[in-house]
Amino acid sequence: MEQSTYIMVKPDAVARGLVGRIVARFEDAGLKIERMQHGLVTAEEAAANYAEHEGKPFYDGLISYITSGPVVKMVLSGPGAVAVCRKLMGATNPCEAAPGTIRGDYGLVLDANIVHGSDSPESAEREIAIFFGD
Repeated sequence: MEQSTYIMVKPDAVARGLVGRIVARFEDAGLKIERMQHGLVTAEEAAANYAEHEGKPFYDGLISYITSGPVVKMVLSGPGAVAVCRKLMGATNPCEAAPGTIRGDYGLVLDANIVHGSDSPESAEREIAIFFGD
């Protein structure tokens, strides 16, 4: 089933010059870039995106990190886009991510794990609205 999802190349990956390689992984898997924007995440966008983590010990660091530098925000589409992207990204913790996945190949630490991707079609819809205003 054709589906859209939200992907963000995080500040650590942008700073390390990995954007092209990461985007290519998604395109090579047959996903289509519907929208793409390079820029900063505002504090309001970060708070909305990570609202479920508010009050947790890592929340302030998460907000500080995601707003610390430029990111690349994308809407990708294709059959089963959410699941395809999750598989391409690999485990959240790069130390546990399989080689051949984005996090397994490029990730260094959990707190700066290269890429964010929606975990469900419902999250994708919510995140696309947060970052693209739809």
